[in-house]
Amino acid sequence: MLKEYINDEWLPVLQHNHLDTFEALWDLNKDDWFEPPNYRRGGWSGVVRTAIPLPDGTEVGVFIKRQENHFFRSWRNFFRLTATFEREFRNLLNFRRLGVPTLEPIYYCQKTVDGKLRAIVVTRELEGYQPFDAQCYNPISQIGASRRGQVISRVAKTLRSMHDARLQHNCLYLKHVFVKEGPDGAVDARLIDLEKAKWRPIKSIITTRDLYSLYRCAEGWSRTDRLRFFLAYRNEEHLGSESKKLLRGIVRRLIHKNRRV
Repeated sequence: MLKEYINDEWLPVLQHNHLDTFEALWDLNKDDWFEPPNYRRGGWSGVVRTAIPLPDGTEVGVFIKRQENHFFRSWRNFFRLTATFEREFRNLLNFRRLGVPTLEPIYYCQKTVDGKLRAIVVTRELEGYQPFDAQCYNPISQIGASRRGQVISRVAKTLRSMHDARLQHNCLYLKHVFVKEGPDGAVDARLIDLEKAKWRPIKSIITTRDLYSLYRCAEGWSRTDRLRFFLAYRNEEHLGSESKKLLRGIVRRLIHKNRRV
C-alpha cells in the first residue's frame, strides 16, 4: 500500500506554507470546490484549486483532490480495500517514470479517520494548458488549419509514446488531453485522469481501445483531421497495410456502437 508520497522538490514549499501534513492539506480551502463533490457508493470525492506562495514571493497553482470511502479491489489484493486515488497516483508515477507526459505530482497520502478511508492527491496546475477539445474544436475557437494540424500531430505523438510503453489510458476522451503552445510556437501535450490506466502486453489492442474512445467523442473532427491524426500516430506519410488493418478495427467498433445506439 502506498501510504504517503512527498515530492522532494516540493517539500520545502509545503513546509514553507505549513502544508506538509495530511491534516493541513485536508482542511485547506475545504469547501471551496473547483468541481462539486461526487457522491456514490457511500463515499465522495472532490477537487479544489488553490494558489500556494513560494519562498521567492511568487505563487503557483495546485489542485487538491480529496476522497472518502471510494474503494477498489484488485485480483492481487482482493481482500484489501484500497483508495481509488492510490491507483491513479501509482499510474501517474509510472507514466512519468516511462517518459509519458502527464501531471507533476506533489503529494499523496491515505489515512483511516474515524473508520473512514481518506485519500489526498496534490498536483501542480497545468498553467497555460487547455483541454484538447477546447483548444481545437470549440465553435468559438479561431484556430487556423495549420495550427490545428500542429496540435493534432503533437497529441497523436504523445498518445503513441503512451502506447509504445504498453500503457492503455482506458478512458481516453478529448477532455483528458491538455495542450499548450510555447513562446516559440511548439506544442506540448499532457495526459490526465489516469485512474483506469493499465499496462497491457498487446499494443494493437491498446491502440484500438483508446483510439476508439478518442474518435467516438471527436464529433467536430473532419475526415482530414482523423486521417492526419492517425498518420501522425503511426508516423507515416501514407497508410501502410498494418495501419489500414488497425483503422478498420476502430471503424468497425464505431459503426457497431452507432448501430446499438
